[in-house]
Amino acid sequence: MIQEIANYIAAQPEAIQPRLREVYTIIKAELPDASEKIAYQMPTFWQGRNLIHFAGFKNHIGLYPGDGATTVFAEKLTEYKTSKGAVQFPHTKQLPVELIKGIANWCGINNIQKLTRTNRSVACREKQE
Repeated sequence: MIQEIANYIAAQPEAIQPRLREVYTIIKAELPDASEKIAYQMPTFWQGRNLIHFAGFKNHIGLYPGDGATTVFAEKLTEYKTSKGAVQFPHTKQLPVELIKGIANWCGINNIQKLTRTNRSVACREKQE
């Protein structure tokens, strides 16, 4: 864990720090090659672009995997408050470890697919020139 993320977690209320560390650990295990940083004032996993963010709030942990992920996982997110690209995991419930793993993994796979498409587009444009 980079120092900025450790500092972010340490600055949160003591009661939610273990939950934030758990979310961090889950995402890190699914995205081991991603870089870590603070973006939009939240812990972020990055690999050529922002993959997924998480943040602590008074009543929930926010997970920000983007709107593609919330669409793909919509059926599994019905018991959580969601909005475009965001999911709220209330402190009153256990963290859904397998769901967070799945979302993080999807973010990594989706990123590879996007980067591959982008690289192909660039190669095609360069070939045409």
